[in-house]
Amino acid sequence: MLFYLNLSFNQFSQRIPAQVGKLIGLVLLDLSHNMLSEEIPTLFQSLQSLMTLNLSYNNLSGEIPATFEQLRGLYSVDISHNQLHGPIPNIQAFQNASIEALQGNKGLCGNASGLPPCTPLSNKGHNKKLFVVMFPFLLVASLSISSIALLFTFKKRKKDADEERQSSAGGEIFFSIASFNGKILYEEIIRATKDFDAQYCVGKGGYGNVYKAELSSGDVVAVKKFHPLHTGKMADQRQFLNEARALVDTRQRNIVKFYGFCSSADRSFLVYKYLERGCLASVLSNDEESKKLDWNKRVNIVKGVVHALSYLHHDCSPPIVHRDITSSNILLDLECEAHLSDFGAAKLLHPDSSNWTNIAGTYGYIAPELSYTMKVTEKCDGFSFGVLALELIVGRYPDDFLSDLSILTAEHIPLNCVLDQRLSSPTARS
Repeated sequence: MLFYLNLSFNQFSQRIPAQVGKLIGLVLLDLSHNMLSEEIPTLFQSLQSLMTLNLSYNNLSGEIPATFEQLRGLYSVDISHNQLHGPIPNIQAFQNASIEALQGNKGLCGNASGLPPCTPLSNKGHNKKLFVVMFPFLLVASLSISSIALLFTFKKRKKDADEERQSSAGGEIFFSIASFNGKILYEEIIRATKDFDAQYCVGKGGYGNVYKAELSSGDVVAVKKFHPLHTGKMADQRQFLNEARALVDTRQRNIVKFYGFCSSADRSFLVYKYLERGCLASVLSNDEESKKLDWNKRVNIVKGVVHALSYLHHDCSPPIVHRDITSSNILLDLECEAHLSDFGAAKLLHPDSSNWTNIAGTYGYIAPELSYTMKVTEKCDGFSFGVLALELIVGRYPDDFLSDLSILTAEHIPLNCVLDQRLSSPTARS
């Protein structure tokens, strides 16, 4: 169940231990600034949850194992300042890595900024003759250039080490997808919200608050800032990590767009696309706003949630159960299109697991059978969705209606007592 493992800035030596490969829940692994040596073991192939890997400033040698290509969830990697050579793995984490994250090695190659392409050697005989002729000239030139380069490299390495030490001391982890750079995005958010000033707060919850941030690029994002993860409050940290892990690979129009996260001792937040109309619960509780939500729009919201759940249950591997489908977690854009948010209680359904768990979700939306089976299935979301659909029909949380269902059949409930009275009755067209 270990999510973060940070052993940086120690004096660990020899080979990376094979036991690390058993920590299959790892999201972040930082072994930087040690004296680890030998080749990188193939154990990393089992770390399917790994998103951030830092092996910089060690003495690792050889080629990077091809098994890294199995880590499709890996988004951030730093292998700088080792003795590595050969091709980099053919995955986005390496191909999108900055030159700073790859520099200081013997001879890496591949499809990444600042690296030469990997080309097979040919015409060995011709190249050998050319090398013999050019060697004296190349030797003098390379010695001169190397001396100058060594001086600059030494200074830059010292500066990078100092900066990294300061960053690691703060324990900050930046992660970004889409077109945003993680560290720049972090600095932009701190500036745009004046370090999370209350005037930019647009929502409050049990785990944290939501802030509106307008970036210098003109983009507007919503920032869900979690309460400080104090020692012992593992539930808060688990909620944060669950949401980050569930959102990294989701790409569906009815699921809120995720830009990235920052995690540190005093600041942990998630960054989403900002949706102008806010949550469905707020709209339904406001008489004026709810009247703008006519029957056609409400049907479209139901369809949007269905599409999102179908994607999570059937198109994700492993399937994801949201476990907290409520009107507070449905966000609306200007066209009243529904976007599912808040994946803090989400559960990944592993086929080789019983998927038993503690109860999670919002009272009134939780499937009743979960209280005694303690087993999560897609049906948990199905019950919550049914309550949400009723809420859209009634115009508020259907507590009276749900209690009436236990003693009445639908035939005894007049239709005009069910429909939201703030709207005119739906016609055949609507």
